[in-house]
Amino acid sequence: QMQVVESGGGLVQAGGSLRLSCAHSDSVFEINTITWYRRIPGKQRELVARISGSDTTTYADFVKGRFTISRGNAKDTVYLQMNNLSPEDTATYYCNVAFFGVARTYWGQGTQVTVSS
Repeated sequence: QMQVVESGGGLVQAGGSLRLSCAHSDSVFEINTITWYRRIPGKQRELVARISGSDTTTYADFVKGRFTISRGNAKDTVYLQMNNLSPEDTATYYCNVAFFGVARTYWGQGTQVTVSS
């Protein structure tokens, strides 16, 4: 059973940092692309950051210079380091996992990030 689990969310003051984790249960030998999205109530889901199977990274304009996506030593884990957080970053953050050669993708349940002013 493929599982995707996000963790690391919480309450932080503006200017603070959090590190989100995305762990999945598939083999570390499979090529995968991991994408972080976020959902703000009343707004559409937004792409935040992506790391490809070749470890190319892409970022939304609103997080460039503040967030960093990276793979852990164990390739079943991806991190999103979030620095200089703003109340505008308050959202539920979701991890999506796509495997090379697999048609569907997999979603976690999300982790809540709340940034106070």
